[in-house]
Amino acid sequence: MDPIVDLRHVSVARGDNIILHDLSLQINPGEHLAILGPNGCGKSTLLKTITCEVYPLVRPEMHLRIMGRERWDLTQLRRKMGVVATELPGKPTLSTTGFDTILTGFFSSSTLWPNLTVTPQMRERAEEITGWIGAEDLRSKLVGEMSAGQQRRIMIGRAIAGTTTTDDHSDVQMLLLDEPSNALDPGAQHDLREMLRGLAQRGTAILLITHHIADILPEINRIVMMRDGRVVADGSKKVLLTPEHLSGLFGRDIALTERAGYWNAW
Repeated sequence: MDPIVDLRHVSVARGDNIILHDLSLQINPGEHLAILGPNGCGKSTLLKTITCEVYPLVRPEMHLRIMGRERWDLTQLRRKMGVVATELPGKPTLSTTGFDTILTGFFSSSTLWPNLTVTPQMRERAEEITGWIGAEDLRSKLVGEMSAGQQRRIMIGRAIAGTTTTDDHSDVQMLLLDEPSNALDPGAQHDLREMLRGLAQRGTAILLITHHIADILPEINRIVMMRDGRVVADGSKKVLLTPEHLSGLFGRDIALTERAGYWNAW
């Protein structure tokens, strides 16, 4: 099978500044990895490059293919990659129930507007997703009344729904998450991580962008370290998740502890 992501010698500029420098990265189907680095290192720009929201500088050595293709209709690409938004997609969502918000993923809309037709197949798929993300108790709750952790759970369900067509119940090929535990209390962080573990165990590829070591799921075996817009290390978690590597990456002395497959740093 083609790699989901195949980048070679990719550089990306935002305005007059080059944010990503000669970056190469390959991600295979079903792979789970974390992009780790300090704030401002280019992690989010890399995510936007993968989702074709920004484009690399055209150079002879540059190579960029997503799921084997150089060009995508963005609507079609969204059917293959579930991008979890860090913010709600619009104010009308606040007065929409959790279940209806998952349904909006089929339309990439902020709410279920009157002109949108929800099919029985969509409802069936949304029911499946609600179970996968453990959101049965949030079905009828208004998103505006949910905690940040509950909203994040619903947004993940919405992203998964967005990868499903009305006649295709195949699972999302990749779920991309940018700093998913931000603004969550410790209990909500734990619940979110355990839910993501379930999706990873179902075979969904996980691309996690974070600077929080505790976000790295036990199922994630590969770490890509970034600094100053460059990949400075790419390898197994066992090799790279060490005090020495992390201290060099973040420029501070860092200690690590492990518990039940999770790592914490201080």
